[in-house]
Amino acid sequence: MEKCVAENRFERLLLTGAAGGLGRVLRETLKPMTRVLRLSDVQSLGEAAEGEELQPCDLADRQAVDELVRGCEAIVHMGGVSVERPFEEILEANIKGIFHIYEAARRHGVRRVIFASSNHAVGFYRQSETIDASMPVRPDGYYGLSKMYGEGMASFYHDRYGIETLSIRIGSSFPEPRDRRMMHIWLSYRDLTELIRRGLFTPGIGHTIAFGMSDNKAPWWDNCLAAHLGYAPQDTSEVFRAQIDSLPMPAADDPTMVMQGGVFTVQGPFDPLDVPS
Repeated sequence: MEKCVAENRFERLLLTGAAGGLGRVLRETLKPMTRVLRLSDVQSLGEAAEGEELQPCDLADRQAVDELVRGCEAIVHMGGVSVERPFEEILEANIKGIFHIYEAARRHGVRRVIFASSNHAVGFYRQSETIDASMPVRPDGYYGLSKMYGEGMASFYHDRYGIETLSIRIGSSFPEPRDRRMMHIWLSYRDLTELIRRGLFTPGIGHTIAFGMSDNKAPWWDNCLAAHLGYAPQDTSEVFRAQIDSLPMPAADDPTMVMQGGVFTVQGPFDPLDVPS
C-alpha cells in the first residue's frame, strides 16, 4: 500500500476554500500530489503561482461549481462556512454547496473527494466518552448539522454513483492547541496533509470517515474504522503541555471541559425573533 500511496499524482486537483486558514496551508502542501492545483474561494486568492489555476466560485451557484469541477480528477473540499452561524448562512455555502460539489463530480466523472467534515458532527458526546465512526452523529449546532449532511451526501454518492470519499472529522487544526480541549483533538498541518494524501491515493476507500487528530494523549476518538488508510500521525499535542497547563483552569461545568464540541454546544439561537424587543 505504501508504494501505491507515495507514487500517484493527479493531472489536476481542485482545492475549494483555498483562501481559508487551512486552505492557505494546503495550497502549498498539496502541490506535490498534482501537476496543476486549481484553487477556489469567494475571497481573494492573490496571484497564481507556478502550477496553480485560480477560479473564484460561490459554492451556492450550481452552474459556477459545475464549471469549477470540469477537468479535475479529484476534489479536496475545504470550502464553506467554518464556524457556527445562523442557518441561512450555513444553508447557502455548506448544504447547497456540498450538493453542488457532488453533482458536479458525478457529471464530470470525478471519482475521489476529500470532504472536510468536523468534530462538530459529534459535538454532543461528552469528553468522558470514546467514540468511533460507527456511532450515531450528534451535531452541536447548524454547522455540525451541515457536516452531518455532507457525510450523508458522501455516503449516498458512493452507494449510487461509486464516487469515493474520505470524510475527515477535523479536530482543531492550528499551529498549536489553544486550550485543554484542543490538547485532545489537535491536528498538525503535517498530519492533516498526510491524512488527505492517504484519502486521495489509497485504493478502495468507499466512503470512509476518519477523525482528524494527531497522536495526542487521551484521545476521545478511535480511528479503527479508518485503519485501511494506513494513516500514522507523526505529531502530538504533548509538546505544548507545559504552556497549556499554565493557563487558568476553567470551571468544571464549562462546556470546553465537558462536551466534545466545546462552546459550539451553547452558541445560538440566532433567530431575531428570539431577541427581546
